[in-house]
Amino acid sequence: MPQLPDMNLLPSLDALLRAGSVAGAAAEMRISPSAMSRTLGRLRRVVGDDLLVPSGRGLTLTPRARELQPRVEAALAAALAALRPPPELELATLRREFTIRANDSMAVIFGAPLTERVMREAPGVRLRMLPEGDEDPSDLRDRIDLEVGQMGDLPHDVRSSPLAEYRYAAVVRADGPYAAERLTPERFAALPHITVTRRGRVRSVVDERLAELGLTRDVLATAPTYSAACFLALRSDALALVPSHFAVEAARAMPLAVLDIPLDLPANPFVQAWHIRVDADPAHRWLRGAVAETVTGINAADRPGAAPSAGPGSGPGSPGGGRPTAGAAPAVP
Repeated sequence: MPQLPDMNLLPSLDALLRAGSVAGAAAEMRISPSAMSRTLGRLRRVVGDDLLVPSGRGLTLTPRARELQPRVEAALAAALAALRPPPELELATLRREFTIRANDSMAVIFGAPLTERVMREAPGVRLRMLPEGDEDPSDLRDRIDLEVGQMGDLPHDVRSSPLAEYRYAAVVRADGPYAAERLTPERFAALPHITVTRRGRVRSVVDERLAELGLTRDVLATAPTYSAACFLALRSDALALVPSHFAVEAARAMPLAVLDIPLDLPANPFVQAWHIRVDADPAHRWLRGAVAETVTGINAADRPGAAPSAGPGSGPGSPGGGRPTAGAAPAVP
């Protein structure tokens, strides 16, 4: 790598080229004329040109100096801009594309209200939602701007913040034989199950809890997504195990009933994660705040006293079309 020149000379060179005199440049830089004269000598050696030469009673720019003047001015402006704090974020004029990776349950819950907020506050922003796959946290270093979901240990260069804790519920078709039931562990185990797995695993903490009670279940089918599991339940007499917040959204859109799972299972923490490269980026900070506030608003609507809204799944066995409170139904991996 070639040796870099002393970049501290750049402001003095800019002042000399604009003032066209040592005295004028010295006054602008608030140094003595003799100090500026010494700086001019250094600049001449670095640039390989006299830059300022005598002309009558003053000095004039050489052709090389005139050629350099706009480039020096632009370089100094760029350097100063790079060293200043970022300008205040203007959402109305922001042009940005954010890629968010989330499973279908979270995308269904926060996707619509987040999109509405983006359209209202930052119409130039575009959201690109990607499904879960073989998650690699290193994707956050370049391909993914934000990941939302359940995560284990994260690399040292990935930041995260909690969003909510959700439990799971069972959904069955609203006109089916179990729609109005209050499940017991025995009845729950006896019914055919549909579970969601992307890696082919069938056993989960549900089976562990049932085993503690001397019970086993029959997994009729597995599905790759929660949406697919709901459609399978809609066309069968099986129950599908899905996140509680997703269950009622599905019951709003489809004739499904939502049932509590009668087991003591842990809640599932959902977080948002991002790479440190965007930690201080104003636009990304706005996005993270928007996601957090959207989820908080959804959870607020879950609290007791929130008005329920009717949907295709409201009726016997369905909680009136309202969302179950985050953490109100048991968990399934």
